[in-house]
Amino acid sequence: QLQASGGGLVQAGGSLRLSCAASRRTNSNNGMAWFRQAPGKEREFVAGVDWRGSNAIEADSVKGRFTISRDNSKNMVYLQMNSLKPEDTAVYYCAVALSAVPSRSSGNYRYWGQGTLVTVSS
Repeated sequence: QLQASGGGLVQAGGSLRLSCAASRRTNSNNGMAWFRQAPGKEREFVAGVDWRGSNAIEADSVKGRFTISRDNSKNMVYLQMNSLKPEDTAVYYCAVALSAVPSRSSGNYRYWGQGTLVTVSS
């Protein structure tokens, strides 16, 4: 129901764009978000966007570097990642929120993608 893609290996300072394809049934009228999980760490919120794509929130650690967006006509959500740092290395997951707006808590999401690995080398 959610298919994330776009991960890969990039040097510090580089950019990547992650994509998440969602079925209409899983994301209509729902907020969506990206989370990430680094080895040995808990999953953490990265960025989220409301169902219209008009309001977004980001974690402080990525603010000014990452941008979330969505295209409801294509049932797609994107995460543009610029100025990547080694500490951004993680598996990135897209998720569908329980409500129309995103939440910073993973417990407020009902569908999760399989994840895509982002590795940033120094």
